[in-house]
Amino acid sequence: MNKRDLIDAISDRLGDKKTATEAVNAVLETIQKTVAEGDKVAITGFGVFEKAERAARTARNPATGETINVPASFVPKFRAGADFKDLVNGKKK
Repeated sequence: MNKRDLIDAISDRLGDKKTATEAVNAVLETIQKTVAEGDKVAITGFGVFEKAERAARTARNPATGETINVPASFVPKFRAGADFKDLVNGKKK
């Protein structure tokens, strides 16, 4: 499912594609902005979005075998909640 499919699924419930598009965009933009600022977004039963630090490391270019120094960076991280995990594992409907 991509973003357009998600909007279509939500518009079926809301009855209006414009409202569904605005709702999806608002939720995604708010999560992205909040995580980029370093705060956590916890949605009970769904999961937690947070900013994680990735340490500097040495990597290897697979094509040439050359060693490359990769600088430290930040990455978005998601941890699924218990209810989401149970649904995926078929323990909950």
